[in-house]
Amino acid sequence: MQSKLLNRRDLDFILYELLDVEALTRRPRFAEHSRETFGAALDTATKIAEEKFATHNRKSDVDEPRFENGRVKIIPEVGEALLAFREAGFMAAAQDYELGGMQLPWTVAQACFAWFNAANISTAGYAFLTIANANLIRTFGSEAQKRK
Repeated sequence: MQSKLLNRRDLDFILYELLDVEALTRRPRFAEHSRETFGAALDTATKIAEEKFATHNRKSDVDEPRFENGRVKIIPEVGEALLAFREAGFMAAAQDYELGGMQLPWTVAQACFAWFNAANISTAGYAFLTIANANLIRTFGSEAQKRK
């Protein structure tokens, strides 16, 4: 069934025909990948985005996060979506295997992330800000911060 979020055929055209991401698999860093592994990551992103992110898009707009009794309250679907995102490995999609990552090329990781942005930008923001913070710590953090 055709997704209402993004057109996979168009995305595949951009990745494989226009950008030739398969050529990246000739580099040592991405040698363990193939068009099949890239496709599997995209398929997984599509499934999680449609089943866990898109389903509460409106609800998260209507029932916005709020501060109650010293704690931030958000709808439970946000946590469920982020758990699925993390368990699928997307928190470290472009990170090295040694860091627990999928070691996907940045371009493929961003194509995966497009599904989450299309499904629910507000929930995706939690994950993407966490990824950005991890990248900052990895690049500029102290050794103690990195270990933690």
